[in-house]
Amino acid sequence: MAVYNARAALPGGGPAAWGEPVRIAYDRRDILLYAVGINSRDLRFIFEGHKDFAVFPTFPIRWGGAGAVVDRAAIPPSPGPLTIDAERYLEVVRPLPLGGEVSVVSRLIGVHPRGKGAGFVEYESEVRNAEGEVCVKMVSGSFRRGVERLGDIEPFEGAGTTFSAPVTVPDRAPDVEAGAHIPENQADIYRLSGDYNPLHIDPEAARFGGFDKPILHGLCTFGHCAHLLLSALCEGDPARFRKIKVRFSSPVLPGDDLKVLAWKDGPGRVIFEARVGERTVVSHAWFEYA
Repeated sequence: MAVYNARAALPGGGPAAWGEPVRIAYDRRDILLYAVGINSRDLRFIFEGHKDFAVFPTFPIRWGGAGAVVDRAAIPPSPGPLTIDAERYLEVVRPLPLGGEVSVVSRLIGVHPRGKGAGFVEYESEVRNAEGEVCVKMVSGSFRRGVERLGDIEPFEGAGTTFSAPVTVPDRAPDVEAGAHIPENQADIYRLSGDYNPLHIDPEAARFGGFDKPILHGLCTFGHCAHLLLSALCEGDPARFRKIKVRFSSPVLPGDDLKVLAWKDGPGRVIFEARVGERTVVSHAWFEYA
């Protein structure tokens, strides 16, 4: 029987070694499809002939964890519908090229208990261009549910990072509000960017995962939040994007109306939440910009 063993995953309580680089090729069609998948209407991201055509900053988010060395005896795999995005951080160091090849290196940095039969796993990743320069840094956190048995998964010093520190929004009206309707076919489009978890399209898989019907990809919600904030605070200029961090609190459904509420937290920084009606779907979140 599989045993979820945090100490085996992270010898000595520290992060694992970086894995070998994973080479990823993409073209303008991939760039356009991602932008349409987060429902962008900005021609800078959805029209390759625009004079300021650019990669939307969160485009590489789905590569988080690529190539990380994982001991499957220590961290057993979880079925797709039982694997849920929990937290994400993305930092743009320099713009991604408009197509070509990049390399992604990743390492396991945290393993944490999260109730019976579940664990929280964190990876750190870097996306590098053909010259070896770092373009994007990411941290990816996901819930692994459905593990048959939990072994040595007690908390221990050095088990993970602190990027997920709580964020409390002020008790006052937000400084920025922005919203977007999530089309009924949004998940159908977003999955074509490479996230084929059946949880987001197959009703049977959704029920197996504990949901009444297919839910929107957490990373699609992530892209929507980034797009709304970039538009509201930076006039949509991708060169002004710096960092974003979110915690997924509740699923968004196709057909929902998503609202982002943001509060200024110093120069070039806001803390924010995303809501569907009165329900908070993204929390403990912040965005930094030039």
